[in-house]
Amino acid sequence: MSDLETSQSGIEAHFYSHDAPTEQQKNRLQRFLNHAYQKNVDIVWKKDSSVKNGFRIELGTYSAGHKWSPEKIYDWSAAGKGQQLKEQIIQTIKGRTDVMPLIKQTLANFEPAALAEEVGTVLTVGDGIATVNGLEHAGYGEVVIFACGIKGMILELRETEIGCIIFGDSSQIVEGSIVRRTKKVAGIPVGEDFLGRVVDALGNPVDGKGAIKETDYYPIENPAPGIIDRQPVNEPMETGLLAIDSMFPIGRGQRELIIGDRQTGKTAIAVDTILNQKGKETICIYVAIGQKASSVAQLAQTLRCHGAMDYSIIINAAASDSATLQYIAPYAGCAIGEYFMGMGKDVLIVYDDLSKHAIAYRALSLLLERSPGREAYPGDVFYLHSRLLERSAHLSSELGGGSMTALPIVETQAGDVSAYIPTNIISITDGQIFLEGDLFHAGQRPAVNVGLSVSRVGGAAQTKAMKKAAGSIRLDLAQYREMEVFMQFSSDLDDATKRQLKYGQGLMHLLRQEQYHPYCQHEQIILLVAALGHVFIDIPADELTEYSHALLAAAQADLAQLCAKIDCAGQLSDEDRQIILDYARQFIKQMETAE
Repeated sequence: MSDLETSQSGIEAHFYSHDAPTEQQKNRLQRFLNHAYQKNVDIVWKKDSSVKNGFRIELGTYSAGHKWSPEKIYDWSAAGKGQQLKEQIIQTIKGRTDVMPLIKQTLANFEPAALAEEVGTVLTVGDGIATVNGLEHAGYGEVVIFACGIKGMILELRETEIGCIIFGDSSQIVEGSIVRRTKKVAGIPVGEDFLGRVVDALGNPVDGKGAIKETDYYPIENPAPGIIDRQPVNEPMETGLLAIDSMFPIGRGQRELIIGDRQTGKTAIAVDTILNQKGKETICIYVAIGQKASSVAQLAQTLRCHGAMDYSIIINAAASDSATLQYIAPYAGCAIGEYFMGMGKDVLIVYDDLSKHAIAYRALSLLLERSPGREAYPGDVFYLHSRLLERSAHLSSELGGGSMTALPIVETQAGDVSAYIPTNIISITDGQIFLEGDLFHAGQRPAVNVGLSVSRVGGAAQTKAMKKAAGSIRLDLAQYREMEVFMQFSSDLDDATKRQLKYGQGLMHLLRQEQYHPYCQHEQIILLVAALGHVFIDIPADELTEYSHALLAAAQADLAQLCAKIDCAGQLSDEDRQIILDYARQFIKQMETAE
């Protein structure tokens, strides 16, 4: 039969093998195909020297332009049988430690099955998107492989075709090429060896330090733990930043949003929090979305200089990368975090930033011809981030007690927290740290707006020592802000008001903190006890930093036992508080006398 003949049934089977099939083989194959399709299927033999020790059958049809379009493939070649055996072994040993007996048993009992491999055809390709038909049983999120070897993921299911995002150079994919299913959801390799490395959104190393040995393979999309699988958020995830730990505490398993305009110190807060985890057995994951490669390289160097890269992983989906990689990057980071959380470890993950993530998803959705909604975002943009952030949790003791704390970052325009994406993520998270541009430019760093920032976990995520030391600091700062506004309209103030304003200014200066210098817990306690005890009230604001640093250095030596007690036990008795107050007053008096 000619290659261009059209069969009566519309389906034709191309039989590829090194040698022509015998009549007996043809008859057996004819009966099998006729039974499978309940109609007569024409068989055409095609010599293929690459098919050894077996054969391969492609079932499909010819289009009007006489173009062959395969729909299913039965691979009974040596390579096809080997692939079946490999998949069977992987499935058998998954999650087991005693693998050798299982492998031997699988080899002994292995019989290749007549499994049809469903294949599709590329209809259109461009801008990192491919439209494919023929994959009728493919599922959302499934990985597919194009003929050139590049992988993609299904992101759109329609009645007659599917839309795929491409993990690679789409210029290598041409219309009419074959697409194969993998029957696996998109995932990322995970393992202990990822610590200290910089990888891309697919888990490939990009730091030039060689290959990474993987331990397992985790799906990037995973259901969030249920309520029964969680325990309350009641252990502190200390940032080392006095303004945050004292007023907006973050707990292990919490999701605290960092929000503010461009260049207001959002990333600086996240980096300081990572640096503060040194020696606390916390795994830190930093996901960079849509940033310059030079910025990420500089951040990696900063972490190395401070010894933080040993317990950190950086996932970089740079601005030069495709929207596809920027879209999957936070999910890939979350999957790595879930690996360590499942081992009972504490994980801190930073998503920097989800504004760019939403923009990448919008670009993909528009290319997939989804209906645009508000600001051209698709209707499921809320679900985009909720299914990511809900995976952060503090697991129950039965599941190992691990935790994953998320610090998503969102950029605002001119301080507009009521914009679409910011309001979406505010409603998903357990609080937000709002950074104000005016405060930042006035020298207040971190530029935390005390009025708009909040932690919905509150004191539950503070140690007893911090809770006792922080006391009324939020109330005192709120009163100072009101007085500061009132002062603009009044020129004559009484002494009590002036003293209150001076006290508030001192508190604001005390909350200023140098970048890359997080405080440990006893340092924060000493500063809070001294400040709220009005010890610094007579010190000029511009000299307060010098005095506070000198006090901490002296207390480290003279009150070493008390400092160790605060750090280890997280307790502060009334007697301890009085000791700190008396020591601070005496030390400040000595400094003033020495001058």
